[in-house]
Amino acid sequence: MTPTEPRTDSRADRFVRELAELRVPDPAAARSALWLRVGGALMTVGLVLALSAYLVTHNTQSPLDQRDGLALGLGGIAATVVGAALFLRHSLTGFLRFWMARQSHDLAVLADRLCERDLNHDLTSSDAAPR
Repeated sequence: MTPTEPRTDSRADRFVRELAELRVPDPAAARSALWLRVGGALMTVGLVLALSAYLVTHNTQSPLDQRDGLALGLGGIAATVVGAALFLRHSLTGFLRFWMARQSHDLAVLADRLCERDLNHDLTSSDAAPR
């Protein structure tokens, strides 16, 4: 195809090609998926620990067992919070990476349109510039 011929590929094809040129890593990479699973597992394990700690502290009269249950419950809550943070971080990373690539593409299209408009505008005319 010569430079004067118009492009016939669709907007989606151009976006995929330009996305490949940006070399944005695949958001579905194995490491990200692993951290998503680790975050989900930590949330689940933390909830199970907190529930078991509740049952331990309420089914015994021994203060030593109750304190052990409280420590187990706090560990479960901490595991749940860390798991939720991991899960959110890695699930939003893929979306935001795609969003940033999309914004970059849209800005490039806008810049191309503005440059094209400037090239088509006659700079020697005495007319006022359009606003």
